[in-house]
Amino acid sequence: MMNNQNNILTDVRNNLKAKSAIFALAFVGLTAFSCDDAKKTSETTPAETEVAATETSENVEVNNEVIAAYMELKDALVDTDGTAAVEKAKNLEAKLNSFDFAAYSEEDQAKLKPMVEAATKHTQEIAGSEIEAQREHFEGLTASVMEMVEVTGTEVTLYQQFCPMYGEDGGTWLSTESNIRNPYFGDKMMTCGEVKKEIK
Repeated sequence: MMNNQNNILTDVRNNLKAKSAIFALAFVGLTAFSCDDAKKTSETTPAETEVAATETSENVEVNNEVIAAYMELKDALVDTDGTAAVEKAKNLEAKLNSFDFAAYSEEDQAKLKPMVEAATKHTQEIAGSEIEAQREHFEGLTASVMEMVEVTGTEVTLYQQFCPMYGEDGGTWLSTESNIRNPYFGDKMMTCGEVKKEIK
């Protein structure tokens, strides 16, 4: 009787060992397969990541240059400095003329081209105008730049600001600061306006 029990226990142990070995082999096989998949992924990902990073870097650089030039023009109008506004408008025009559309997808290029063209025309008008006309064209320029930012995004936080006292419908502009410095009135009504939207 005791021998039979011992034999049964031995058989059970052997069966368990065999099953454990099978499970271990299956686990090792699955792990190896998963690692192989991960290896394949890691082999293809760096190149794709590098291309994506390069495109993102180019987009950010192009976008930053345009935004920086826009801000310089805005500040000239805040100071009611028509001569400086002419210079800054020409600088912005140069940035727009060198805009690298190839850094964007074909779909985004189709959206951006008319926006850049419209913004360029406004900079040309500003460069050939006196201060009041400069401010009128700045309003149109701002609309074009805001449309561009919707496509390109922005690395810096922008504040869409609005003065209800300018023109018939009020005037909108972009700033990198939340405090109001009005480019449409300058010292006459420097703090007239409010932040309408924060763009990140």
